[in-house]
Amino acid sequence: MEKNIYKNGKLCRYGTIQGLEKSVSRMIFGTAIGPMLEGKDADEILDAAFSSGINTFDTARGYGNAEVSLGNWMKRHGNRAQVVVISKCGNCDADGSVCVNRRVIETELAESLQALQTDCIDIYLLHRDDPKTPVSEMIDTLNELQKAGKIKVFGVSNWTHERIEKANAYAKEHHLQGFSVSSPHFGLAEQVADPWGGDCVTITGKQNEAARNWYRNNQMPIIAYSSLARGLMSGKIKSSQEAQAAEILDPFCVKGYVCHDNFKRLARCEELAEKKGCTVSQIALAWMFQQGLNMYVLVSTTKASRLEENLRTFTVELSEKEIQYLNLQAE
Repeated sequence: MEKNIYKNGKLCRYGTIQGLEKSVSRMIFGTAIGPMLEGKDADEILDAAFSSGINTFDTARGYGNAEVSLGNWMKRHGNRAQVVVISKCGNCDADGSVCVNRRVIETELAESLQALQTDCIDIYLLHRDDPKTPVSEMIDTLNELQKAGKIKVFGVSNWTHERIEKANAYAKEHHLQGFSVSSPHFGLAEQVADPWGGDCVTITGKQNEAARNWYRNNQMPIIAYSSLARGLMSGKIKSSQEAQAAEILDPFCVKGYVCHDNFKRLARCEELAEKKGCTVSQIALAWMFQQGLNMYVLVSTTKASRLEENLRTFTVELSEKEIQYLNLQAE
């Protein structure tokens, strides 16, 4: 069931994920930001997110000390029962290698629970796929942890839909819970190269139309990371500054998202933003919510004003012609 709630004068939209009693904000705050990576007090921005209606926070074992920072904030505020926590295990090593097996899942979950100062994680994701580990081992392990009350719902990040299907077929055959949610890259800007290694998965671009159709048909919840292409679609850079991209944007953004077509998309965002009296990021995020997908978007910022801007996305309407125009499918 979809819900729209005004909180402190701001509109936030919520969805439901099977297995969770709490509603999940369609806009999710990502904790991979400087202060939180260092485990520092981030109350100002976390308070701003929570007071605006964002009740869902995404973190991971691979995000430095972000889990510690988030756990300390929840403890100080006594709001764990109202917060939806997403965390992840099994990220890639510096050389791009990945290991996600029973030992990794159990060990990293225990570490996450301790860092977050909680006894249960609401949504637990496998950060990468590990083809060397049978899907049966992953599904069996996660079901045991769910039965033990340590996780509520589990899913994957950076998995292809074919691998998800294979894992869920095993789960169904053995009367077990399968993956309920997926976190690939998705956004208006196409991911043209893997930014981090470890076989990052995107569902952007013409070559991934089958994956998008799979998600549309089964309506599996998508938690889209790098929704604004690490700043490319946030207003941080202008479409006229393509030649200066490497000086303005971080290396991961340059590697993963900087290309001429994405700057054309940015130019069209600027055009529509001026026409509608809103921001580039609001246009780009609004486009995501009008793709027929069960969409949740990850946003990260250290500025409360930018967070409020992003939340106004829910008031932006795009026509079908504008949706196609933004993605270079119409003139």
